[in-house]
Amino acid sequence: MFPKRFAPALFGLILSGLMSLLVSGISTYRAIGFGESYAGLWLSAWLTAWLVAFPVVLVLAPFARWAVGLLVDHGR
Repeated sequence: MFPKRFAPALFGLILSGLMSLLVSGISTYRAIGFGESYAGLWLSAWLTAWLVAFPVVLVLAPFARWAVGLLVDHGR
């Protein structure tokens, strides 16, 4: 179990991992279709994308929270 202070980083790690997995899978399929090399290319694309996505999520999360705050009615 991780201490609660790690929750934002763990959330970013999991979300960026899942989203990059999905997007790289779709992109790989659209580029080459299903075939013998699909799984290996997808894994390679996913790991590369995740290495970029995780720090980007951590950096952009405060901006996203701020933007959501502007768009959400706070009961005023």
